[in-house]
Amino acid sequence: MRTPINGASLQYEIIGSSGPWVALSPGGRRPMSAVKALAQHIAAGGYRVLIHDRRSCGASEVLLDGSAAEHEVWADDLYALLKQLDALPAFVGGSSSGCRMSLAFALRYPQALRGLLLWRVTGGTFAAQRLAREYYAQYISAAQSGGMAAVCATPHFRDLIAAYAPNRDKLMAADPQKVIAAMTRWSQGFIEEAGYPVIGATEAQLRSIKVPACVIPGNDNTHPKAVGETLARLLPDATLNILFAEHLDVDVVPPEAWAVKEQEMAAMLLAFLKRQP
Repeated sequence: MRTPINGASLQYEIIGSSGPWVALSPGGRRPMSAVKALAQHIAAGGYRVLIHDRRSCGASEVLLDGSAAEHEVWADDLYALLKQLDALPAFVGGSSSGCRMSLAFALRYPQALRGLLLWRVTGGTFAAQRLAREYYAQYISAAQSGGMAAVCATPHFRDLIAAYAPNRDKLMAADPQKVIAAMTRWSQGFIEEAGYPVIGATEAQLRSIKVPACVIPGNDNTHPKAVGETLARLLPDATLNILFAEHLDVDVVPPEAWAVKEQEMAAMLLAFLKRQP
């Protein structure tokens, strides 16, 4: 299904027909299909689960405005989408970038939130520098060398165009200098937050979040186990669940390694959800 949200066309799907609402988002800029199997597990437990392609992800419209951080824009869009579906308050959660979006949702819309489901939490200098390069630096370089045509030719934006054809016209009509400026601001945001407990929120902000939270730490250098453990300690009402006992000294563990643990993780999330009134 597709709907206009805050001026952008977003693709979404609802899994399950009854029960409390849960919204789940994947990490990186992966499409909603990346969390569909997990959403199906949660829906089978008695919940209605919303998954959607965030801006610049999957089959949704690209985001080129740098007035707010991407995860903050995503949080605003999710709130508007849930409101349109009459699905508030809801449980909100996600992996990595989806986790950052969920924390932003908690800070911006506390009255609309029943609880948080947070896994593969990002934090630390390595994560900040790697994500700044992965999400922005390569596209800044493309825009500088070949304008928006070069940006369209990169694998990620090529996939966005293939999934939603109007993205090409929007990208080609954009001013490369404005896109470079927006991505530079977003990139700098990551670097400036390298010293935060988690990327996207200060200690004071995390301590202000009162809703119950389920935290499942990551296990690589982009999602350090210690960062997830710190998040669970700082949130006033958090349950810590360990899915991978060992931290691996690698840039990032591939999603496939987590997929084999999907049923176990779903059981952790459902056990948390069932404890909530």
